[in-house]
Amino acid sequence: MPNLIPATGRTLAVFEVFAREKRELSNSDMARLLSLADSSCSDLLYTLHSLGYLMRTPKTRQFYPTGRLFEMACQFRQNDPMSAVAQEAVEQLVERTNETAFFGVHERLAVKVAAALPSRRPLRYILDVGDRVAVHASAFGKALLGLLPPQELRAEVARLNLKAVTPHTITDPGKLIANIEAGRKRGWYDTRSEGAEGVTALAVSGWLGGHAVSLSLAGPTERVDKHHAEYLQALRDVRGAILDGQPAAPFFPSK
Repeated sequence: MPNLIPATGRTLAVFEVFAREKRELSNSDMARLLSLADSSCSDLLYTLHSLGYLMRTPKTRQFYPTGRLFEMACQFRQNDPMSAVAQEAVEQLVERTNETAFFGVHERLAVKVAAALPSRRPLRYILDVGDRVAVHASAFGKALLGLLPPQELRAEVARLNLKAVTPHTITDPGKLIANIEAGRKRGWYDTRSEGAEGVTALAVSGWLGGHAVSLSLAGPTERVDKHHAEYLQALRDVRGAILDGQPAAPFFPSK
């Protein structure tokens, strides 16, 4: 049975702290935020500085990350198989519908846009790759929730901050669960002015390499209503061609 290595967790926690604080930090600041002894934190920061992952500001001598981690992440992404499949999926959807298409994955009580391609029409809905949107106010978020068994769905909804994004956002847990269950029964999910006024989105979900993912089309409500059946068929066809049926459990992290 593999063992957890605490030092590895502390190292990654350093970068999570910088991402959250968005400022330069001294050794004592970091020690307090990580609940570490000053001496242990000093060794950790010194090591990361020596390896080129942290810099020290000239005047205050405080620490801040360099671009090295970002550069490595960019290289990872260029060779990420999921990114390639996600891009292929949105390209197929836009080719079929000329509507803005998204590929979403779950990330910390939100949905992260893993791939996006805008419609070529003048009136269109835009999200960028890397954007995070509310699970309860997005069709591809609901589609991910719809993959959960009923008991896990209730638990996940209880953890969400059901904040109103628009006056039409579903903020009542019971109503949200009922909406998702209805989507599960019919095989697709939608939002109507719930994440953005005047925008309707349709979504389906499935599995890719054991990970829960979702596909979505979004555009002006009048246009989506007019092409509703066509858009749903495109979503189903691309899901059938791109995704597989092997789930990972659990696919929503506990934190």
